[in-house]
Amino acid sequence: MAPLYNDEDRLRWDDFVMKHAESSCYHLSCWKDVIENSFGHNTYYLMSEDKKGAVNGVLPLVHLKSAMFGNFMVSVPYFNYGGIVAGDNDVREQLLKEAISIAKRENADHIELRHKEDLNIGLPVKQNKVCMLLNLPATSDDLWKSFSSKLRSQIRRPEKERMYFKVGKEEQLDDFYKVFSINMRDLGTPVYSKKFFANILSKFPGKTWISTVYTRVGIPVASGFLVGYKDMLEIPWASSLNEFNRFSPNMLLYWGVLKFACEQGYRIFDFGRSTPDEGTYKFKEQWGSRPVKLYWHYWLKDGGAIPEINPKNPKYHLAINVWKNLPVSITRLIGPLIVRNIP
Repeated sequence: MAPLYNDEDRLRWDDFVMKHAESSCYHLSCWKDVIENSFGHNTYYLMSEDKKGAVNGVLPLVHLKSAMFGNFMVSVPYFNYGGIVAGDNDVREQLLKEAISIAKRENADHIELRHKEDLNIGLPVKQNKVCMLLNLPATSDDLWKSFSSKLRSQIRRPEKERMYFKVGKEEQLDDFYKVFSINMRDLGTPVYSKKFFANILSKFPGKTWISTVYTRVGIPVASGFLVGYKDMLEIPWASSLNEFNRFSPNMLLYWGVLKFACEQGYRIFDFGRSTPDEGTYKFKEQWGSRPVKLYWHYWLKDGGAIPEINPKNPKYHLAINVWKNLPVSITRLIGPLIVRNIP
């Protein structure tokens, strides 16, 4: 049986994660603290050891349970990556078996494992999403030269309006959250609490940043949250205000972030998850990024169809349309209570 993680295992757990080629930032132990402190969920961080007591596999599980969205477990919710990281197939099977045992004990309907590769673990798999990755050159000048003239013109558009880009940390949290919460309301999506982002900044002070585009009078109009891991910089959340979109501040935001990534020595930029050929996919593709397929595996208690807890599910359309018309102050108040159970 795979033992559960405890705080005494932090260094050993993280050392294994950092050394494993298939790991992601979201396998690090501090995300357990972030999720528990931000959302109050129960977590089951499974850790396998070899005969010498060395860690040879990990699986972070988060238990989500609500009347609206059901009872299930995810590795890891709210982010694109997670799942099982193991030294070999036997360890992988052991961790999966233990996860299923916990899910059955908690009467969970399914487990969702978010992998970057098809592990062939005998479970149904969803493959309709990709992450968009851009290989970065040594300098931002080299990256600029690789862009089309149309793309460079779009980046210059907000600069002509004297908009400017800044990278910071906690001092930009209010500006980020203002833009993010308005954008989420406009999309019909419940917003995370500001506490969630503050907790991330606190737990990962050297690897997280906020990037923001301001008007010439200092109004935040586009903003993104950055997370670095090994040689990759990721932007899990990015938003802009609709009323300023004619000036393309999002183009300056992404150029500023890519330039920052090069300057910090990152070799890959992760634009995040997309559905092939949809609008966000094409936006990310124009920067030169390439699609890499994601594999989300599912254990289903009673078999049947893979669950669809996402905005494209028709049963959520009415709620989404109602949400779009609520005051932002209301969505900021009740959104965190809803979104905590949306993986």
